Amino acid sequence: MGHKASLLTLIAAFLVLGTIYASLTPPWQAPDEPAHYNYIAFLVREGRLPVLRMGDYPHSYLEEIKSRRFPPNMSIEPIRYEFHQPPLYYVLAAPIYAITGGSLLALRLFSVAIGAGVVAIAFLIARELFPEAPELALGTASFVAFVPMHTAMSASVNNDSLAELIIGLFLLEMVRLFKRSWPEEALWKPSVFIALGFLTKTTAYITFALYLIFFGLSAWRCFPPGKRLRLLAFSLWPLLFSLPWFARNMAVYGLTDPFGLARHDSIVVGQPRTYQWLETMGASGLLKAFLLTSFRSFWGQFGWMAVPMDERVYGLLALACLFALWGFLHWLPQGWRALKDVQRLGLILLALSLSLTALSFLWYNLKFVQHQGRYLFPALTPLGLGFSLGLREGLKRKAIVTAGLILALGALALVVKGLITGDWNRFSLALVLAGTAFCVVKASIPEKWDKLIFALFFFGLAILSALCPFVYIKPYLNP
Repeated sequence: MGHKASLLTLIAAFLVLGTIYASLTPPWQAPDEPAHYNYIAFLVREGRLPVLRMGDYPHSYLEEIKSRRFPPNMSIEPIRYEFHQPPLYYVLAAPIYAITGGSLLALRLFSVAIGAGVVAIAFLIARELFPEAPELALGTASFVAFVPMHTAMSASVNNDSLAELIIGLFLLEMVRLFKRSWPEEALWKPSVFIALGFLTKTTAYITFALYLIFFGLSAWRCFPPGKRLRLLAFSLWPLLFSLPWFARNMAVYGLTDPFGLARHDSIVVGQPRTYQWLETMGASGLLKAFLLTSFRSFWGQFGWMAVPMDERVYGLLALACLFALWGFLHWLPQGWRALKDVQRLGLILLALSLSLTALSFLWYNLKFVQHQGRYLFPALTPLGLGFSLGLREGLKRKAIVTAGLILALGALALVVKGLITGDWNRFSLALVLAGTAFCVVKASIPEKWDKLIFALFFFGLAILSALCPFVYIKPYLNP
């Protein structure tokens, strides 16, 4: 099967999975879905943008309706705390709401269609950077398509997928600009996606910072001093289309609140604050909760964080992540030097995109307790490419032998700990021994099987994603 056919098959599989999630997830059992739905409903009903007001975050009512699994006799109408969001997603979804009479399934399927675009753009970004390694493009796209929590979020009513699509289109256009040495006539193109991001979600605002950074680092050297500032100003003209949104916010929420975030923070009374958890749990307890919950909810913790997967699934995924990280670190010293300049520049762009997304996640958690790994999904393409690259390199003989030795030492340490303390963590020991056995078997077979083993991981991830609606979502989230 050719790589284009493989991509089309992958997108088709994602669309099928997304439809299953959209159909089987009970109404409103996705984070913030009622608030996003009410934004669309307000647009259709009132024909104007909503204003976020005190009372739009009814904390006690929200906790009750969640605990009762959104029974039909409890209205979602009071849940309106997303009314400060930029309007683009909701404007696009409004005709679907109007045509279908507010069908939740139709709106979810609209999100699934956007998510398919995110998968395709992830493939194209990796293909631009590594044209000689199509398996990395397919691995990246598979990662984006089949992380179960991402599939679930892509099949719910929210503006996340559109923000991810716009970020992906921006990154793709930037990589293409790098390859063409910043042609003057195309400098404005990334700004189109920056402006669309401004009108979609604050998570997409990192595109503006990335553009300024790389214009200064890379494009600046391509132009004579007399033209640089003029070209920078010219390249940013599409941003003018987003100015009315910020002007409207300043008129509604005040001159110091162009994003509406201060208003949002003032109305979410009752939402857990980080300082409260710090006082009760201490720094080490808070850090442990943050890391564990963020990891679990990145891969899959469904509903409103109410339904985690089996701990053994998280253990296997953690082992896979460590293996991919080991492979990436093993590749980095020599692999980086072997790259072309444009590849290095593209990978730095993706790394900075990931870093800014992670920093915004950490910044949010300094104020509110939001240990939700889904906030890293705007950087899922960089994560997927890094994971795929690490997995591919980790399967090579030298890396796999060293990994096997490290795992064997880890198993020995667990045995010694068990003998001394009597505390035998049987699953951890079994997991490490299984990893060691895998490394031994892999080291003994020809490297021609590497691509098959590489593909099998993503096939397994797709199977996990396909099982989650039936094993976790439908049984535990129905009213």
